[in-house]
Amino acid sequence: MAKPLVAIIGRSNVGKSTFFNRVCGKRISIVKDTPGVTRDRIYADAEWCGKYFTLIDTGGIENDKASFAAEIRRQADIAMDLADVIIFMTDGKAGLLSSDREVAAILRTTSKPVVLAVNKLDNNETDTLYDFYELGLGEPFPVSCEQMLGIGDLLDEVVKHFPTVEEEEDRGLSIAFVGKPNVGKSSLVNRLLGFDRVIVSDVPGTTRDAIDTPFEYNGVKYTLIDTAGMRRKRGIEDESVERYGVMRSIAAIGRADVVFVVFDSSEPISEQDVRIAGMVHDEGKPSVIVMNKWDKVEKDTSTVNKFNATLAEKLNFMGYFRSEYVSALSGQRTLRLLDIAEEVHSHASMRVPTGVLNDVISDAVRATEPPSHSGRRLKILYATQVSVCPPTFVIFVNDEQLMHFSYKRYLENSLRRAFDFSGTPVRIKVTGKKEDE
Repeated sequence: MAKPLVAIIGRSNVGKSTFFNRVCGKRISIVKDTPGVTRDRIYADAEWCGKYFTLIDTGGIENDKASFAAEIRRQADIAMDLADVIIFMTDGKAGLLSSDREVAAILRTTSKPVVLAVNKLDNNETDTLYDFYELGLGEPFPVSCEQMLGIGDLLDEVVKHFPTVEEEEDRGLSIAFVGKPNVGKSSLVNRLLGFDRVIVSDVPGTTRDAIDTPFEYNGVKYTLIDTAGMRRKRGIEDESVERYGVMRSIAAIGRADVVFVVFDSSEPISEQDVRIAGMVHDEGKPSVIVMNKWDKVEKDTSTVNKFNATLAEKLNFMGYFRSEYVSALSGQRTLRLLDIAEEVHSHASMRVPTGVLNDVISDAVRATEPPSHSGRRLKILYATQVSVCPPTFVIFVNDEQLMHFSYKRYLENSLRRAFDFSGTPVRIKVTGKKEDE
């Protein structure tokens, strides 16, 4: 199940970024008393009581602009559209302001759960707390993000609203199409669907939302997610509609089962192409590098090999990548993409029996002795698989400090030779364990 999205909204300087940093456990958002410091939308993964989610920090809603009403509406609309749960952050010291009332009026129209937080109540002051019941958003939660007070109770309420596995609709295999603008994502979706479900245009940035389209092919259910093209950050205006589209594209990666990273094969591979592939890799998603517009490339017998060599060089951090050369315009090999999506998802879902896994690790250790340091040699005690999507293994050793990254990579390569994990990342975690335990 995809990680739920939790958006924090509210006017400037109420403590959204401080809350964001406290919950995520590291200083990601800039925290400063000057209103309006956070201009970008910032994502980070977080966990509370075993529930994993993605937290979105947002810029503050200002009330000193002529466009105040539009600003409120834009902030609230994005939060209501993206998030599974909305945290409405207010300032208990400043009290209930007209801007809070205006945001609350919008939030009362959404079907999304809203959790009201009243921040800066550092000394358990409750005099102003009761004023916030007037907003009609349920019980206000008193917190002090600076002092870490009340945050646990607030998060307890937030995670109550997360969907359960049973509540999730069976939408089949979810496939997200991501890439730069104008690489042909929408054209590929339309070709697979057989009709023009999404707008196709030569103008970059036509698709501004992540559009989900369920369909069935040969009795198998799929959901295709067409996303906005992701340009380099400096090419996007801070408060533009395009920036919000990019937010939705990032969220789509998180909730997809498989990601198609679409490149334009008629153009050189760019830094942004590589950056987008890196985002998918970091998210641990099985993926396919889809080289679109193959009909525009002049070919000979070695063209595919040359392209694959270039991909291997540019994407050296994801040597497991699968590539497919297609043309959305002509339909060349596009239907193969559905079969490949099923295949790489099955690789990401593979569970290796513990006995077989340890046989493979033992064979690898016999073939190449583990490293030693200061007279101490690394000993591999045993291994087990702890999760799938991506396949994640824990290797127990005598001392994890002795595990060199190169030997860890060697063990991953040994697993890949023994089992077909093409198209998916593999995670290996190392933990120390005394031999007599």
